[in-house]
Amino acid sequence: MNPNELIIRFETVDRQAEGPVTRLVGFVRARNLLPLLDGADLEANPRTAKVGPITADIVESIEKTPELFPFKTKGILVASANCRELERRRYHMTFENSDIEGILDGGHNTLAIGTHILSAAHGDPKAIKKIKTWPDFKAAWTASSGEIAALKSANPSGNGGPLDFLVPVEILVPSNAEDPIALEAFTSSLFEICAARNNNRQLADEAKANKKGLYDELRKHVPAHIAKRVEWKSNDGGDIKVRDLVAFSWVPLSAVELPSGVSAPRPADIYSGKGKCSTAFDALMEHPDVSTRTSDGTHELHNGTIASALTIAGKFPELIDLIYNEFPQSYNRTGGSFGLLRAVTTAKDLRTKPVTPYGKNAAAYRYPDGFIIPLIYGLKALLETDANGKLRWKDEPTLFLVHHLDEIVRKYKVLIQAFGGDAQKIGKNEGSYSLAYDAFETELLKRRQAA
Repeated sequence: MNPNELIIRFETVDRQAEGPVTRLVGFVRARNLLPLLDGADLEANPRTAKVGPITADIVESIEKTPELFPFKTKGILVASANCRELERRRYHMTFENSDIEGILDGGHNTLAIGTHILSAAHGDPKAIKKIKTWPDFKAAWTASSGEIAALKSANPSGNGGPLDFLVPVEILVPSNAEDPIALEAFTSSLFEICAARNNNRQLADEAKANKKGLYDELRKHVPAHIAKRVEWKSNDGGDIKVRDLVAFSWVPLSAVELPSGVSAPRPADIYSGKGKCSTAFDALMEHPDVSTRTSDGTHELHNGTIASALTIAGKFPELIDLIYNEFPQSYNRTGGSFGLLRAVTTAKDLRTKPVTPYGKNAAAYRYPDGFIIPLIYGLKALLETDANGKLRWKDEPTLFLVHHLDEIVRKYKVLIQAFGGDAQKIGKNEGSYSLAYDAFETELLKRRQAA
């Protein structure tokens, strides 16, 4: 939340307590939600809201039946570990940990209410036409502070104006903020409450894992210019899917000893079973031998071996780009005609020019990733654990690919021809991965014998 404190006034409010959590539940008039809209950042919500059919339906309900709106929606769920009751049904809240405090559920309601108010403040529905995501809304909201203040001044409470509709609001606060044990029990419960509320909206597994902090170590090692484009939480606008990074992380992870009860997915799952890769990754990162659950429900990594594998996984986007760019050239240099394979299109035949998957660098061809995912898995042959159990490269991978990819592709090309250039069959076939791994291992052995 920014600012990190605000006051909300209820029209009606009830207090309900059970265990470490107290719930303040009631109706808040839209004009009294303006401070929340000023500060809301949705960091505590597992996913970012975006404009779409859901928000359109909410806005239509506000405009056509404002008197029924508070009964048509679940409203907004807010959590604050520090809440003080004032007179006249007002509550002063401060937010110290944005990961678990703030808006836990109701992000789309908040976005719809905000865009409705912006439209009324400007007197023109076109004023919100360019708003597609939560960051778009926040930028427009901040830029319209004068218009919003004028709207509030011109429409006093009780006149049935655009700020008079009611919104159901729940605020979760500690039952006993003075007791450290009770306060810790409250904060640790917030993640479970948030996840359970969002389960009703089919929250993606990746969004839950991100909320738990399971991707924090991987995110740390992915190059910054790539990490900022990853959709770490649902609807936050990234063009790179986090499950792709998680799937590729199993190449180094499968090269280390995993804790009891955790198994690496099959190599072919990196191509055709990314959901299985995500599930296995979550099980690994939540294992007590790998991470420790903190009081706020997130997980802190303490396993040095797994940390070393994720450090190496952070380099894979750049290695994948290198293979994507060089594979067609190696294929051609070893006697093949890459441009004649099915599903392959050359740059000159495309209006939108092809680029590499992660760095978005210019490429000569556009083609399915089923052709090269077995080669990406083959990089596992270049990995080993040291005396301390930490994963490391046997040979610098970029230079290795520069010097040996042609010979690896010479062997691998036989497989492509055997499957008639069908990338999907290649990607799903377990034998593709064994062949690629063996080709890497053979070239590594030849390199060491020549040294």
